[in-house]
This record gives sequence, C-alpha cells and structure tokens, in this order.
Amino acid sequence: MKAFDLDWFGEVLITITRNKTRSVLTAFGVFWGIFMLVSMIGGGRGLQDLISRNFAGFATNSCIIYNDSTTKPWKGFKKGRSWNLESSDINNLRNRVNNIAHITPCVFDFGASVVKGDKSAAYTVEGIYPEYNFIEEQKMAKGRSINNEDILSERKVCTIGRRIYQNLFKNGENAIGQYIRVKGVYYQVVGVTGGHSNISLGGNAEEEVIVPFTVIQKLSGRGNKVDIICITAKNGVLVSSLHDDIDKIVKSAHMIAPTDDHALMFLNMEQMFKMVDSLFSGVHILVWMVGLGTLLAGAIGVSNIMMVTVKERTSEIGIRRAIGAKPNEIMVQIIAESLCLTLLAGLFGISFAVLILQVLEVGVTSSGTIAHFQVSFATGIGMLAVLLALGLAAGLAPAYRAMAIKPIDAIREE
Repeated sequence: MKAFDLDWFGEVLITITRNKTRSVLTAFGVFWGIFMLVSMIGGGRGLQDLISRNFAGFATNSCIIYNDSTTKPWKGFKKGRSWNLESSDINNLRNRVNNIAHITPCVFDFGASVVKGDKSAAYTVEGIYPEYNFIEEQKMAKGRSINNEDILSERKVCTIGRRIYQNLFKNGENAIGQYIRVKGVYYQVVGVTGGHSNISLGGNAEEEVIVPFTVIQKLSGRGNKVDIICITAKNGVLVSSLHDDIDKIVKSAHMIAPTDDHALMFLNMEQMFKMVDSLFSGVHILVWMVGLGTLLAGAIGVSNIMMVTVKERTSEIGIRRAIGAKPNEIMVQIIAESLCLTLLAGLFGISFAVLILQVLEVGVTSSGTIAHFQVSFATGIGMLAVLLALGLAAGLAPAYRAMAIKPIDAIREE
C-alpha cells in the first residue's frame, strides 16, 4: 500500500478537480446535508433557550389550586353552587399534608387605579406572603421584596413592576421610599422588580403592584377568601402525588362531593414542564432524522458519482494494475477521493452553518434576549466523525469495483 505523502494527496485532488462541475454538484449534496443538520441543531438549542426563559424563575415542582362552581349535589347543597378558597385552607393543608414544602395564598385586584402625581394607569394588584418567592422568584432591580414584618405589621408598602416604574416615575428617579396611590390608599414603594418569569399568575409581571397579603385582604373587604393557593413539594416528591390528599381535605372542609372533579382545579406546573421537555426531546429526534437523512442522500450521490468515475477510468486503472499497482492501492485511492470530497464539502457546510448561527445569535442577543444558537464543540467533533463514516461508506462500493478491474479491461477499452 502506498504511503501517504503530498504527491499522493495531490493526485487525489487532481482526480477530484478533473471534472469541476460534477465534483461541485456532487459535493453540494453533502454540503447541504451537514449545513441543515448543524443549523437545525443550533437553531433548536436557541429556540429551547428562548422558551426556557419563559419559565425561568418559576418553581417547576409546584401547582396552583383554584376553585370553580360545583357540578354535583352534596349534603343538601345543589350543584352549581359557588364557593371560595379560604385562609383556613392554608393551615389545614400545611398541618395535614406532610410533603408540602411551601404554601401561600394569593389575591388579585385587576384593573386597579394606580396614581403617582399627575400620572395614572390601571394595573393588577397582587397580595402575597413572602413564601411566594419560592413559587415565582421576585428579582429586585432596586430595593427589597415583601417580608414577614410587612405581613405581621400590616404595613402599607409595595413593590412595583419595571413598566410601572417607567410609566409613573421620571427616568433615573429613585422610586424607593416614595408613595403611590392604589384605589385611594397610599403605599410606600420599597422595591422595583426586574427580571421575571414570563409565567405570571396575575398577568404581566412588569405591570403588577405587589402588596402584603394581610393588607389587601383587609382593605378589599374579602374576609378570609383567597383567589388561589400556590404549593411546592419537598425535594424528591412530585407535587402531583399530593393532589389526592389536598383534594380530600379541601372538599371535606367546603362540603363538596368527593367525586366532583370540577369544583377544585389544579394547574400542575410539573406536568407543564415535562410536556415542554418531551416536546424538545421530540424536536431533537426529528432534527437528527431529517438532518441525517439529507446527509445520507448527499453521501449516496457521492457514491454514485464515484461509480461513474471508476467506469470512466477503467483504462487508467487497468494500466496501473498492469504496471504493478496492487488492488489495495487502487482501493485506497478511490476511498481517499470519496473521503476528501465528503470532508471538504462537509467542512464548508459546518463553517457556513456556524456563521449563520453566529449572526442569528448576535441578532437575538442585541435585542436584550440571551439565547445560545451555536452547537457545542463535542457536536462539531461528532459531525466530523459522521462525515468520515459517510465518506468511507460512499467510497467502498466504487473501490471494490475498481479493485475488480483487470489489465485486460484496459486493452478492451482501447
């Protein structure tokens, strides 16, 4: 077998470039296949980052409990009865369900008038306990969030969303310590929230005024009624495993039929996150199937063209055999041509895909959204391994056909 040297490599390149148009068109199949595969992998990763940002800061192992009208009669009550979750449900669940890590009620006042000086607008007011931070993380741009002392002392303090700050305060003005009027009641601003999860229970988190639960409960005249109850499970425990116990306790306290599946509703965030994970797992599988299929089609094209090339070079190969070339040398020559054509086209495809992904990442990042569209180094190495395997496979059949050519074939061709 001929040792690898520059002359041998030059001979391979000369053979490939002998018919430039055919080589370029053949290489384009491999170029497009690897370009599509790398682009879809990087694009899928960036899309996953963008969607994952919607869930950032929100507890994955949590559920939201809310009430609805009953659909079955029970203990003298007719179906269609309206009822409300109450503060007492919080203590019942905390004391009787062992695997609850955090539990907190929330109340909402939608479209509340918020005034600062001569500026006013309608926003959502949300009453919470400090434990709500374990459900939806409150990232503070300035100041602090609602704490236990605010709850116990029933302080009229609040945090405001970033957009509220922009609309009611002058640019660069320090909002901390100033007062805003919410439905005629003055609250002192103690914090301005920054980044939020795009999942927000009361609407757009940037347009929410958050106040102590005990304050809004008293001022709104709600009594013990609450709008929703938020729960997280302890580490290692699925929140869905708590549903049955929660369902029994709440329904028993409010005289609701145990078989009424619509009176007490659960919004299970754990299941939502699993659905998103499953979706992206399916997308990754689809990307690889489409990308590898396209790449395989390109490799088949290389193999077909190499078969044509071998047939055209019957005379040349026969003469080489006649002057002493061994079958293995002919085989290595054909496989090397296939590998070289596949690798060159593949490397151009990878480079072009990386360039496009980089432009896309820069464009998205410039808008203030962080997302990574590039493929990892390990993926790049994997792509090279795939190219080597396909190049080798594409050259095997033409190589064996070339090995079978005998010197007499050259005479017949002449």
